[in-house]
Amino acid sequence: MAKRLLARYWPVGRKPILIMKNNYFSTIVSLLFLPVVFFIACSKTTDDTSTTQIIIRMTDAPYNAQEVNVDIRAVRVNFAGDSTGWHTLNTTAGVYDLLKFQNGTDTALASGTVPRSNLKELRFILGSNNSIKINNVVYPLTIPGGDESGLKIKVNKNLASSSDSLLIDFDADASIYMTGAGQYRLKPVIKLK
Repeated sequence: MAKRLLARYWPVGRKPILIMKNNYFSTIVSLLFLPVVFFIACSKTTDDTSTTQIIIRMTDAPYNAQEVNVDIRAVRVNFAGDSTGWHTLNTTAGVYDLLKFQNGTDTALASGTVPRSNLKELRFILGSNNSIKINNVVYPLTIPGGDESGLKIKVNKNLASSSDSLLIDFDADASIYMTGAGQYRLKPVIKLK
């Protein structure tokens, strides 16, 4: 059949080159496609290892009050050598009673996909609904500069490749003080755990 097809479509006056066996043809085809298969098999898979998933969690040390409410609006992160500036994480905004997160209890505040790099700083953007409850009386809790620029924490941590978590400890006992005018102020003492 191959001879008939070649004779039909081959130019007159030329001798056809006949392939003697199908095995010879399949060997040539295999040799032509072998470099392609080898290239595909040896090419590296490119997983995106330039980002990591980060979770910011919060806890608190014990304090002698009934409530310490902090209004957290946003959590932002900044990286060493990153010229783009602050990255805002997906934040569960709200008023958090720090005293509910004691003795091993914490809560997830924010998460997001960020560059896998050295996390230089963390910033909490605070709202104005901050208060402290002592002896069933609620007092405003003033945070000097906290509602304007936020609370900035130096971190300097290299993030893990796939996911990482930071536990932020608001130390209410060391952070809250009363002024001579009887106002409560929060000058945060925050630790990374």
